[in-house]
Amino acid sequence: MNTAKSYCISKSIVWEAYKRVKANKGAAGVDEESIEEFEKNLKDNLYKLWNRLSSGSYFPPPVKIVAIPKSDGKLRKLGIPTVSDRIAQMVVKLYLEPEIDPHFHPDSYGYRPGKSALEAVGVARQRCWRNDYVIDLDIKGFFDNLDHELVMRAVRKHTESQWILLYIERWLKAPEQDADGKLIKRDRGTPQGGVISPLLANLFLHYALDEWMRKCYPGNPFERYADDIVVHCQTEAQANEIKKAIAERLAQCKLELHPAKTKIVYCKDDERRKRYLNEKFDFLGYTFRARRSKNRYGKLFINFSPAVSNKAKKAITSTMRSWKMHLRSDKKIVDLSRMFNPMIRGWINYYGKYYKSELYQIFNVANRTLARWAERKYKKLRGHSRRAMHWLGGIAKREPQLFAHWKMGAIPATRQ
Repeated sequence: MNTAKSYCISKSIVWEAYKRVKANKGAAGVDEESIEEFEKNLKDNLYKLWNRLSSGSYFPPPVKIVAIPKSDGKLRKLGIPTVSDRIAQMVVKLYLEPEIDPHFHPDSYGYRPGKSALEAVGVARQRCWRNDYVIDLDIKGFFDNLDHELVMRAVRKHTESQWILLYIERWLKAPEQDADGKLIKRDRGTPQGGVISPLLANLFLHYALDEWMRKCYPGNPFERYADDIVVHCQTEAQANEIKKAIAERLAQCKLELHPAKTKIVYCKDDERRKRYLNEKFDFLGYTFRARRSKNRYGKLFINFSPAVSNKAKKAITSTMRSWKMHLRSDKKIVDLSRMFNPMIRGWINYYGKYYKSELYQIFNVANRTLARWAERKYKKLRGHSRRAMHWLGGIAKREPQLFAHWKMGAIPATRQ
């Protein structure tokens, strides 16, 4: 322990924070310094950061703001801290998260150790079968509108560490820098993209919503992944009552439900057959709606279940097209497999958990692109798209493990 420093911060924690930031990759901040450039003088850079954190003299630089297009045509602001600032935030997270996380609600799934989005989807699926209605909640500009005073009040409930409180307050107040280099003061919100932001968001909603729901509506389960929230209700009247109560509760916490995006959904199935304005909702990349399924005896029935959403399908298809696989005629098919299989496997592992057959349509795009690649690569296949698809199908049948979607069963069609 170094008694000359104002605060006792372990050098090993700073080292661990750097390793985690490096593993997460990420773009450069306002100083345009990449992780690779930071590593050129790694020992000195980490020492300077530790020294400033330990002495109380660390002041975060402005957060670089990047506009990311949303599906509705609008833009979402993503805040990118510098590499050193991400490491500093990770240091605080490593100290604070073990103190806070055990207090969180079991149905808070976002950005938590041992919790996952797929787990939340599975729990929501089971509860939709048992409850007739869902409130699909959307908090308007959640990360941009968090009240700083309320955030700090929540943090103080869980730590008396002065240096943690000091730096969290400084991060909340750190200005933004836009594309023109203009500095913008912040009096509320926490940047999406900051390392500490998800933990602060979870802590805020733990008190603003989770604990409040537990006390006021213990019979109505919910799933929350950061600010993506669904609440289950038995009747439409109950759903309307709880929706109104949640809006009032969030208003007390200086947040607002999005009036157009927040809706009550009827979980339609074989036994719930009435018509309703909203009969589907999206949650964590899945669309929940009535679907035809088979029971264990092979009999068809309708149940309310999740499958990959159209929005996720479009994003996957767009990513696959961006690969321009058909132009890589200098590559062998095993090279293409090595290059793109990890991402394909990731999509299957996530979106193939429920109603996997919905993915077949997406992977037909990959197969058609591979067939176009074969046409360009092999003279005997040029101008013969059906023959190229047949050739590809033959490889898929002989070596289904070559591509993850082939192994799943989404193989190219071959002539009979």
